[in-house]
Amino acid sequence: MAKLLIVESPTKVKSIKKYLGSGYDVMASMGHVRDLPKSKLGVDIEHDFKPQYANMAEKRDLIKSLKTAAAQSDEVLLATDPDREGEAISWHLAQILGLDMNAENRVAFNEITKSGVTAGIAAPHKINLDLVDAQQARRVLDRIVGYKLSPFLWKKVKGGLSAGRVQTVALRLVVEREREIEKFISEEFWSVDAKLAAGRKTFSAKLYGFRDGKKIDVIPNGEEAAKIVAALENAEYVVSDLKKGTRKKQPAPPFITSTLQQEASRKLGFTGQRTMRIAQQLYEGVEVAGMGTTGLITYMRTDSLRISEEARAAANQYISGRFGEAYLPASPRYFKSKNGAQDAHEAIRPTTISLSPDKVKGALSADQYKLYKLIWERFIASLMAVCIQNTVNADITANDYLFKASGYSVKFDGFTVLYEEGKDEASEDGVALPEMAKGDVLKLRELAPNQHFTQPPARYTEPTLIKALDDNGIGRPSTYAAIFSNIMSRDYIEREKKSLKPTPLGMVISDLIVEYFDKIVDVKFTAGLERELDEIGAGKRGWVDTIRDFYKDFDALYQKAENSLEGKRVKVPAVESDEVCEKCGRKMVIRSGRFGKFLACPGYPECKNTKPLPEDEVKQPCPKCGAKLLKKISKKGKKFYGCSNYPKCDFASPGLPTGETCPECGGYIISGIRGRKYCMNADCPTRAKKSSKNG
Repeated sequence: MAKLLIVESPTKVKSIKKYLGSGYDVMASMGHVRDLPKSKLGVDIEHDFKPQYANMAEKRDLIKSLKTAAAQSDEVLLATDPDREGEAISWHLAQILGLDMNAENRVAFNEITKSGVTAGIAAPHKINLDLVDAQQARRVLDRIVGYKLSPFLWKKVKGGLSAGRVQTVALRLVVEREREIEKFISEEFWSVDAKLAAGRKTFSAKLYGFRDGKKIDVIPNGEEAAKIVAALENAEYVVSDLKKGTRKKQPAPPFITSTLQQEASRKLGFTGQRTMRIAQQLYEGVEVAGMGTTGLITYMRTDSLRISEEARAAANQYISGRFGEAYLPASPRYFKSKNGAQDAHEAIRPTTISLSPDKVKGALSADQYKLYKLIWERFIASLMAVCIQNTVNADITANDYLFKASGYSVKFDGFTVLYEEGKDEASEDGVALPEMAKGDVLKLRELAPNQHFTQPPARYTEPTLIKALDDNGIGRPSTYAAIFSNIMSRDYIEREKKSLKPTPLGMVISDLIVEYFDKIVDVKFTAGLERELDEIGAGKRGWVDTIRDFYKDFDALYQKAENSLEGKRVKVPAVESDEVCEKCGRKMVIRSGRFGKFLACPGYPECKNTKPLPEDEVKQPCPKCGAKLLKKISKKGKKFYGCSNYPKCDFASPGLPTGETCPECGGYIISGIRGRKYCMNADCPTRAKKSSKNG
């Protein structure tokens, strides 16, 4: 009989089966098979917070199949993902299948390649119960907080809300930043810039201060700026000092989970959820011509910067072959992981260095190609020689004043020939300056006083919020995508271009929880709790002790909040629009409903008038009844087009109807991604032809 290997994802089954051969049967658990029940707390608080796990109802048939296969196998190996969550899934599977907890039946694959799978199979070990306890502690903590706080919000604010231990801290950061912006008072200041010429080339120099080196801290108004300009009339601009040097620009380290999400957001416009979904696909494997199904990247949930010497050697060989020996550093570069990082996995890197993005482009979707290219280039660049820049800093005197100019030019491009890290804010790094020498007299082209105003702190974007969470040790990088999904889908925050802005509901939720549960959603407290979870995973702390200490404080705060707000409800302020209710004349307000935001009359229930937001109306009428079409959002956060006449008309489409009908089946033609037109009828023969062609 064959051995049974159980993985999490069905995508892995085919490739792993290929590597292991006929001696193994490979099945997928499809994630968790057992969890806390949905209908009750599922944690016995009176008896050391014992979790009351139950088999997941939707996995009933799968569990039956796994039990049958396990009974017919010589040996069962558990190869779920190599992280805390995967360790817990293996433990639950062992419980369900009646496996020996002391047996070495746990294997881990850092990469889904022949060498990665072979290495994993060759090194079986026992299930790490410390990691299981760490995951169990997090699950119990989150269940207690969510099960208590969510109903609290239902009673005090409105139904359908949720609160999470970590997501509320993320929301708090966004709300506190918004409050800083609201309180900010902008102040005027001025600068004076000189456009100068050295020979035929011009450059800009900024007024720094006085000739004696004393700095001008601020020019408060236009009058003061005008006085300086007047004092510089007919001045001679002389290069009083010139400092030339070189500086080295170091490459960014290879990706870890948090930096991958940040860079994919900056450079590709991907959300964290989208990034992790695509990275999972690249890890599990794609069909590569001549190689079959192959995992292209190592495991993508990691906070370690370690890389294998084998991968380093392969990258060095590629670098010297493509760019030349000069592009290799004089000595190998090693990156240090931050304190508290788990070192179970390598940094995120390509599994096969020779598979450059162009070589596998035909095997990848557009999104997969973009992300793989980002990961591949970042990894290769991290091992390349530094970029060397020639720097110039010039002091320029004019009458009693001192101007400064700085710039650089690239002496040796190094790693930048391939890749440079994106930035959240614009850089003022300078540009190349013309050739100058000390004592040179420069020609003034223009002297310009410029008005400025101090700016409030910038709103968080997804990458800067991820960085804030990561820097403060809040949550785990693998949870950031879920955090964003929750606070966005619950209408606690919204995007304004790329910025994250709290909604009135989000501000009310944050204020309420901070007022009554400040310690629980404190940044330092939450980070300390994360460190305790790490200690549990390392076998240095008992998980029950952590829960007990947490619950003592949490329960006291909860009881106090319940007593303080007995019989009270908190009102969410409505945002007034410019639209006037045509039925009663009041200014309509923006409210949120099942399908997103809409306009409603504040005179409810006397006046029940509602209508869509102007930007959500679509010019194309409903193809089914001719009524207006609206942009809507499903419960899962997906956008679609629905009829304004719902429920009388049930038309709904993932794409915008074009007004055309399908010549093959008579269905409605809709416009999808990048304007591609197709029939929305899933059974249409044209869809089958398209699917067959792509397959």
